[in-house]
Amino acid sequence: MTTNLRAGRNPSSASRLPAASAAKRPAEIPASSSAPERPRERLLAHGPQVLTSAELLAIILRTGIKGCNAVALSHRLIQHCGSLRELLAAEAATLLALPGLGHAKACEILAISELSRRALEESLRNGETLDKPQRVKQYCAARLAHLEIEHCVALFLDNRLRLITCDEVSKGTLSQASVYPREIVKAALRHHAAAIILAHNHPSGLAEPSQSDIALTHHLRKALALVDIRLLDHLIVTRNVTVSLAEQGVL
Repeated sequence: MTTNLRAGRNPSSASRLPAASAAKRPAEIPASSSAPERPRERLLAHGPQVLTSAELLAIILRTGIKGCNAVALSHRLIQHCGSLRELLAAEAATLLALPGLGHAKACEILAISELSRRALEESLRNGETLDKPQRVKQYCAARLAHLEIEHCVALFLDNRLRLITCDEVSKGTLSQASVYPREIVKAALRHHAAAIILAHNHPSGLAEPSQSDIALTHHLRKALALVDIRLLDHLIVTRNVTVSLAEQGVL
């Protein structure tokens, strides 16, 4: 049986700067050459919380470009992407299209994003996930919120409700993804899971569950119950909010 997850069309994404050609890419210069304050020294003296997002990013990037120090470059990158989260969620091709970002800087940003996702996943593996539902939402948002087409993932949990693995079970278009409950059941048995949390994104930004979302939730819960596996929740993720169908009483 196939069940469609439906959401509205995604609005236009934030504009991106055109790619700078390799021949015209400005030479990098040290971050401190034109910056009156040194973010590294402030971080060591007062802690990271006193620095702006642009200053923290500048510490990672280390250098700016001609006429633009590392802090100014970081601020510009965040502005062009719309937010820090959008910048950290960007794919390699998008990052490389931004003037001032070569392969080294793009790799640094990609590495930060992946480390953040892994840290959240590690906390789920080591803790009781039901004791930290907000952390589950944060993990699913980090994985899904920025995506421009609909994806569906399943978090497979052991009998202590710790994360075994998170698998993508469906990838769709701008407005829908097809989910096969029988495939999720087969994957749950393969992973020896005791419970599952399902999550998918709505690129449109509409966080309300559709009738298809609710129908899928009920159908999957019944299918999993036949093999003594619980469906704990079904999360709907948008750029700004994550909604729990369990909290809404659907489960």
